[in-house]
Amino acid sequence: MASLPAAGGAAGGDSSDQLLVEADGSTRTLILNRPKKLNVLSSAMIKGLLRCFTVYEKDDRIKLLIMKGKGRAFCAGGDITGCVRSIHNGNYLFRIWIGGADFFRHLYLLNYRIATYIKPQVSLLTGIVMGGGAGVSLHGRFRVVTDNTIFAMPETALGLFPDVGASYFLSRLPGFYGEYLGLSGARLDGAEMLACGLATHFVPSNRLLLLEESLKKVNTSNPFVVGSTIDQFAQQPSLKENSSLNRMEIINKCFSKRTVEEIISSLEEVASDLADEWVAATIQYLKKASPTSLKISLRSIREGRTQTVGECLHREYRMVCHVMRGDFSPDFFEGCRAVLVDKDKNPMWMPPRLEQVHDKAVEEYFSRIDDPEWEDLNLPARRSNGRIVESML
Repeated sequence: MASLPAAGGAAGGDSSDQLLVEADGSTRTLILNRPKKLNVLSSAMIKGLLRCFTVYEKDDRIKLLIMKGKGRAFCAGGDITGCVRSIHNGNYLFRIWIGGADFFRHLYLLNYRIATYIKPQVSLLTGIVMGGGAGVSLHGRFRVVTDNTIFAMPETALGLFPDVGASYFLSRLPGFYGEYLGLSGARLDGAEMLACGLATHFVPSNRLLLLEESLKKVNTSNPFVVGSTIDQFAQQPSLKENSSLNRMEIINKCFSKRTVEEIISSLEEVASDLADEWVAATIQYLKKASPTSLKISLRSIREGRTQTVGECLHREYRMVCHVMRGDFSPDFFEGCRAVLVDKDKNPMWMPPRLEQVHDKAVEEYFSRIDDPEWEDLNLPARRSNGRIVESML
């Protein structure tokens, strides 16, 4: 069946072809369609997805949602490059409140709806899955990875922090693996995603089309039926010898420390006794990342351990608005400049050293913004069969 722009202008204005929808009986397949840009999420795509999820949840004829990306990536994240360019070129209030905050507000609302969705969502995670791409997939019921999947949350290298509800799903990984992934920006393959719990199934890439065709014939929202259908195509892959999951003893020892400084110090102690390229690379990444980002990321993941997904998104929205405003550090703009715009890969962080990022400054990122133009993220109560699934009220 041909792919068509999301019905009713769901993908938004002239960008309606960035999100395609295939209708097959009771199944709707949502296709992220910016292959040349690795399907990074534009504002139009986010609003289109949010509209689709809202409409389909109320339509009893629709039983199952499949989400995938066109080309060699599922989704490489949110399209923050355009946002940063507008920030450098436009009016301050317009840039921040109408541009950046609006982008993240709709993205987090989408993440929340997916996380509390009544009907099953199957995400086919082929190729690159990073940042915002994780947010629109990992909160869903079924996450299918394959032999070419590459996952990462590289935000600390951009002066940001793992958001889109990452403080919820990273904090629930085994041991302190979530802290490791969130701080180091480490890349995982499909087998590693399955082993740590980020994925629910591993299906070889040459069987994905067969899986998709079988899912379109399911005609039910029963998660057990959907899961058993995927099981028929799934395999149990082996971890590579150099996988970080084979170093969980080191990860738990080092990334359980209270502060980022202690984490790095602990890793350096390990490196002094063990010649391991993985340890050396982890230390190098942490020392090159934004000191402010590292500190707020660690606290965010630690707080996420005891919070609901809605509470995590509510807090992350406060954090990202402080980041976008540059209230305490301009690192987000500098990181995007160095990595995404100028691509010199030489960001000049401010402050430049971990010891210069004081606890009081970190605390401010988690506070309500004292500005009449700003509002907290309003997440509605979500109900299933009359029962409240989650409420922020």
